[in-house]
Amino acid sequence: MVKAAVLGASGGIGQPLSLLLKTCPLVDELALYDVVNTPGVAADLSHISSVAKISSFLPKDDGLKHALTGTDVVVIPAGIPRKPGMSRDDLFKVNAGIVRDLVKGIADFCPKAFVLIISNPVNSTVPIAAEVLKAAGVFDPQRLFGVTTLDVVRAETFTQEFSGHKNPSAVKIPVVGGHSGETIVPLFSKASPSFQIPAEKYDALVKRVQFGGDEVVQAKDGAGSATLSMAFAGFRFAESVIKAFKGQTGIIEPTYVYLRGVPGGEAIANATGVDFFSTQVELGTNGAEKAINILENVTEQEKKLLAVCTKGLEGNIVKGIDFIKNPPPK
Repeated sequence: MVKAAVLGASGGIGQPLSLLLKTCPLVDELALYDVVNTPGVAADLSHISSVAKISSFLPKDDGLKHALTGTDVVVIPAGIPRKPGMSRDDLFKVNAGIVRDLVKGIADFCPKAFVLIISNPVNSTVPIAAEVLKAAGVFDPQRLFGVTTLDVVRAETFTQEFSGHKNPSAVKIPVVGGHSGETIVPLFSKASPSFQIPAEKYDALVKRVQFGGDEVVQAKDGAGSATLSMAFAGFRFAESVIKAFKGQTGIIEPTYVYLRGVPGGEAIANATGVDFFSTQVELGTNGAEKAINILENVTEQEKKLLAVCTKGLEGNIVKGIDFIKNPPPK
């Protein structure tokens, strides 16, 4: 039996993500939680003829407690979306508080669950979650993940013209670092199978992977951000976590983790100078079972990207930790 919960299930990411989880045969029970509209979303999904049994909860009547009790995998897309002209940093003030409060619920009601954070800015919200779980005495670094899969999905898609594969996801492209702007570092030199990118197109391609979200924000003209592609990426990662939890081996996914708490992560932390970093991770029944160091023998171009990345990450991480240790006045 696998119970999954989506916190923020009524939003632009939450609804399609809940749909994908409802259709996943590995999920036996799916709990939906949000501050509004959750019963309607659940009623709609409950008509789908798939395995998962749907339940829905609002904040009243201990809704968060009921949604989380007995849960194995919690996915958190809750928060406000980016709007035109809004940086990921602008999101921080609102989304940091939302993530803090939801993770307090996880600490209380399902402390051993795998926690998958989508809420932006991930570079800061994952350290926030870690601090909340530490304060509650239940922090397990192997069970806390920042979902960075969308950066990989974009890298696969945007390089299809060079890889030549009909199915873009057949090519594995490591994307490391963080999950915003220049903290996102696609390691095209490590693509498998390998392919060549024309030198004159390299910089534009890197920038497109780093700032692909801006394309969607602009195209939606004020009506939202990347919701459908993020839901797809979030589901892809959640499904891998569930498969590994159920015993499937050899599953490797990119994810933003606390390196010093994951086997193999210490070397990456020492090399990068940051404690939170997205890298390829081997998943297992206990979550993140091994962080894989793929930073050796990167190109000179990639070394320059990594230097910019780690500088940005340092500030993002400190900002998240400081939000919990020195909370802003209400």
